[in-house]
Amino acid sequence: MSVSPATVSPGEPVPEPDDAGSLVRGVSPVLAVPFTATGDIDVDGFRRVVRYVLGTGVSSMMFPGFASEYYKLTEDERRTLTAVLLAETGPRADVAAIVAVQDHATRLVVARAREAVAAGADLINLLPPHFLSPSRRALVDHVRAVLDAVAPTPVVLQYAPTETGTSLDGATLAAIAAAHPNLRLVKVESSPPGRLIAELAALDPPLASIEGYAGVQLPDAIRRGAVGTQPGCSFTEIYVEIWRRFAEGDTAGGEDLHRRLLPYISYWMLDTELIIAAEKRISYRRGLIASDLCRGPAHELDAEERRVIDRFLAEFADLLPDLSG
Repeated sequence: MSVSPATVSPGEPVPEPDDAGSLVRGVSPVLAVPFTATGDIDVDGFRRVVRYVLGTGVSSMMFPGFASEYYKLTEDERRTLTAVLLAETGPRADVAAIVAVQDHATRLVVARAREAVAAGADLINLLPPHFLSPSRRALVDHVRAVLDAVAPTPVVLQYAPTETGTSLDGATLAAIAAAHPNLRLVKVESSPPGRLIAELAALDPPLASIEGYAGVQLPDAIRRGAVGTQPGCSFTEIYVEIWRRFAEGDTAGGEDLHRRLLPYISYWMLDTELIIAAEKRISYRRGLIASDLCRGPAHELDAEERRVIDRFLAEFADLLPDLSG
């Protein structure tokens, strides 16, 4: 198996081909769902998105996440798009497909996770329930039940307190991982994420972390031991280049490119629906998708926000080729 430097963390060994958890390294994009102008899912467009992301040299990708507007998809749409993803990744031993589950009832999420594994998912991404603020004990029981249900399939536990209000800590995560070795990674989206990433990296054995939240704190996350980042997918090439620079020891170059990106992503990440709309617009402008429609209720980009996207595309034109061909 050949793995590019952009997919391997600084100091990390090249992953073994039969270890799907170790493929979640470097940049691991969350796939967006293109819709037609009338609001239907664009299945062929989604296949194009998957192939584009694979073409950037990453070794894993996730669907469906917040960037996929998962909460606006029907059950049949999720199954259809998941099947498209797994058809593209299944034949490749060097790429891992992470299928996410977000149901609020343990029974439902267990069934969905098992279905995803049976369909060919390499890993499960688990977003713990947050509707009506379940107790810490209920959260832990839920996570343990899912880990048991899909073992030995590796699981990424997504910790997104800003979006969900869920509260977890390093000691709790360490205790879960000690009893469930298929808890392989934690996606840390707290603000800032660095302290928890460092705490998990210092465990014996370490519990690997990937940073989310559009990479706003990516350099700090890398310094503290993150093994990857999981942004949206409309400008994957920029994240791959940032990661490559850090992985090859060009820390100054990585920080410089991130510094150029930061004013854009820090604004877009002020609201989840805002960054979804911005990324859709970027993908549309690049020629990756045929429509930038987001299902309502959605953020409507105003004239200045669209001008900012124009400036973004001009500034990073050397890294973001036209994809319309």
